[in-house]
Amino acid sequence: MQNKIQLFQERQVRSLWDDEAEEWYFSIVDVVGILTDSVNPTVYWRKLKQRLKAEGNETVTNCHGLKMKAADGKMRMTDVATTEQLFRIIQSIPSPKAEPFKLWIAEVAAQRIDQMQDPELSIDQAMTDYKRLGYSDNWINQRLKSIEIRKDLTDEWKKHGLQEGMEFGTLTDIIYKTWSDKTAKEYKQFKGLKKENLRDNMTNKELVLNMLAELSTKEISESTNPESFSEHTDVAKRGGKYHICTTNT
Repeated sequence: MQNKIQLFQERQVRSLWDDEAEEWYFSIVDVVGILTDSVNPTVYWRKLKQRLKAEGNETVTNCHGLKMKAADGKMRMTDVATTEQLFRIIQSIPSPKAEPFKLWIAEVAAQRIDQMQDPELSIDQAMTDYKRLGYSDNWINQRLKSIEIRKDLTDEWKKHGLQEGMEFGTLTDIIYKTWSDKTAKEYKQFKGLKKENLRDNMTNKELVLNMLAELSTKEISESTNPESFSEHTDVAKRGGKYHICTTNT
């Protein structure tokens, strides 16, 4: 699942993209808040959900909860709906914003499908997002390259049967520790970050150093074909050390 904040007329709509289902899930409370301008959209949705359930509305019954970042920064369970489910819920909410909101949702869904068919569109969207946040063109180019190299490395790990989560995290920490003398958590603490993305808060130089370390790790893995996790940890250490040697010569 990939978390993303969508914007409709400058209002935030929390959403999640499910790669396996190839489906968007939108926070219903956020949508209700936009359409109704309610002071408490959570209460409005609770009452609407009760009414729709009483009417035997299957859409509400099929909706489920996913963890999304709340206003306090914590991940909390939130009622979500797919694009199709959301269209049906919107029909039950009298609002002059209903039709433009439907068009916006359809556009969001179509953009994602287009990006899956043409990765360059995804890159263009990322550049637009970073520019909106005030990043320089030079930094954006480095960041996009770092994303490409990171994906190449994780694809290499997946090819060897390594698991996302703990194993990926452990190897990533080894790479960070080698070139920066800090694990990812220590690096975030050093930069005063909490929920923010570490790489989005790296300087150009830090991005380049980490890219070289990850690229070296991938290339060593391809040439040595490690089998055990212990061998992969050794490759991660060698990748960082190789990168240090090349940058110091």
